[in-house]
Amino acid sequence: MERKLDKAEAPQTHFFPVFVRLHTDSGLSGIGEAKTERTKAEAVAKRMIGCSPWEFVQDDNIGGTLMAVYDLLGKAVGLPVSRMLAAHPKDRIVQTWWSQCFPPDLMASEARAGASQGYRVHKIKIRPWQDPIAQAAAISAVVPEDFKIWADANFWWAADNPWGDPSVWAGVDGALRVIRKLEEFPNFFGIESPVGRHELHAYRQIRRKTRFRVAEHIDGSDPMQYIREGLLDAFITGSGRLGTAFAELSAVGKAAGVPLWVEHSIDNGIGQVFQAHQAAAYPGVEYSISITHCLEDDCMREPFTMENGYFQTAARTGSGSEPGRGGGGQISDRVKGGSPCRDIDSHICSCSCCRYFRRRKQSPPKFSGW
Repeated sequence: MERKLDKAEAPQTHFFPVFVRLHTDSGLSGIGEAKTERTKAEAVAKRMIGCSPWEFVQDDNIGGTLMAVYDLLGKAVGLPVSRMLAAHPKDRIVQTWWSQCFPPDLMASEARAGASQGYRVHKIKIRPWQDPIAQAAAISAVVPEDFKIWADANFWWAADNPWGDPSVWAGVDGALRVIRKLEEFPNFFGIESPVGRHELHAYRQIRRKTRFRVAEHIDGSDPMQYIREGLLDAFITGSGRLGTAFAELSAVGKAAGVPLWVEHSIDNGIGQVFQAHQAAAYPGVEYSISITHCLEDDCMREPFTMENGYFQTAARTGSGSEPGRGGGGQISDRVKGGSPCRDIDSHICSCSCCRYFRRRKQSPPKFSGW
């Protein structure tokens, strides 16, 4: 029986980033994604008027406006942002491809597209309404041997998961049932958020019984509870605190041997490039994640180009990113003064997942088993 998707289930069709450009009396400017609503971004920008940009280095209190600070300072001293953050940054980073939960044939075509564009690591979403093993088989049949994949379950096996299907998607047994089948595919190497991050007892069981790398979102949690027991092989972070907090978490992960997989700036090119600079600067970062390849417009003048699995951080000063007219964007004309602008129309998600569910106008069916 069909039913309309409620608000929580409805597919996301737009992103609404707020961009800010900072100007100095010397004529230099820097751009960033504020990572907050317009009114709050404006308040931050107004507090900064009359101050030196050096006063805001690593300041978590200004959110994503820190991107604009580093872009500006890099231009001022003639260095890329990664070099501002570290003495010896990497000159290239591993950026990952990303896909929603699609039917197997569509998932395979998405993976093939990522491989053809130079990506070698792929994060996929697995859900109860598709057979994850059929998806894995379809992907593995079309990608190179060195193409690595991890599956993100977004805690669908948690004790309080909303589907509650006892045959496949219930608790640790359900998680391990799927994980063990995925382990049969050499391209697959990891599982993200198999259960709720507060379910440490479940992570203890999963960690002991899989060869997969296990990752979980760490923002708002104490990383030491996972480090002490060796429960995780990677920390996922999407926090908008891009300064001291990010540096400290990277240092903790590096010291503990638990690298960061970073996804704080996924939906526009300005943030994506800054995130890449952080990945180059901090040795605790292993992967940088974004979804700009799914968007109609990433709001960038130049494409984010991958080559043999890597993105080369720009040799230009600052972040090396400039807003521009892709698809239908108007960013370059609307970022003015010291105020952020919101570009509504250029972030229409054209990915196959959104088109698929909009067309069906119904919630997806549960996958019941093999």
